[in-house]
Order: sequence, then C-alpha cells, then structure tokens
Amino acid sequence: METINFDEKIIENYIESIRPSVEIRNQIDIGYSFKNNEVIIFEIRPQWNDESKKHQYPFVKAKFVKSQKIWKIYWMRANGKWELYQPNPSVRNIQSFIDIVEEDEHGCFRG
Repeated sequence: METINFDEKIIENYIESIRPSVEIRNQIDIGYSFKNNEVIIFEIRPQWNDESKKHQYPFVKAKFVKSQKIWKIYWMRANGKWELYQPNPSVRNIQSFIDIVEEDEHGCFRG
C-alpha cells in the first residue's frame, strides 16, 4: 500500500487550480516537482526556436527543514540563483507557503 503525502496532495491541487486553460498549455503551463522534502514550482514553455522542445523555468521553492519543522521559502533571481524570500523566509506548513506564493506581495514569484 502506498503512503499518501498530504503536503504533496495540497501542492498538486494548488497547481491544478492555477494551470492555464487546456487550449494554451502547449504554449505555457505550470508544473511542480516534489522530492526529498523539497517542492519546486515552475513554468513550462517551448523553446523559442523549436516548439517541440519544452523547458522548465522554476520560480519558487520550499524546502522542509525537519529539525526545525519549518518550510524555508526561496525565489529564483534573474541570475538563476535561489534566494531566501524576505520578509517571510519560513512557514510552518505547506498551505502557508501556498498563501505566500499566491499573495506574491513583492512580485518575486510570478512578476
């Protein structure tokens, strides 16, 4: 029997709620990866000169720190490096992480 990861289920439901309509998903889509207590949310777009090639562009990450029982939140800078999100660098649960991403008070995640 497979164990259900409730945090991943919450992320999966959130991603499904923000994905663009089916008609344009070949031009832009949203996806995620969830492994080793880390979730990364990314845009999926075709390569500019070859639409058959798709690329993932991560824009937000949360990493669970087991010893502190918190999720640290990071955003992707234009230089391709992850930076700790300020002023709320950590939260206690995955739903709070989603709330911060949705609010995007500083325009770090989706511009």
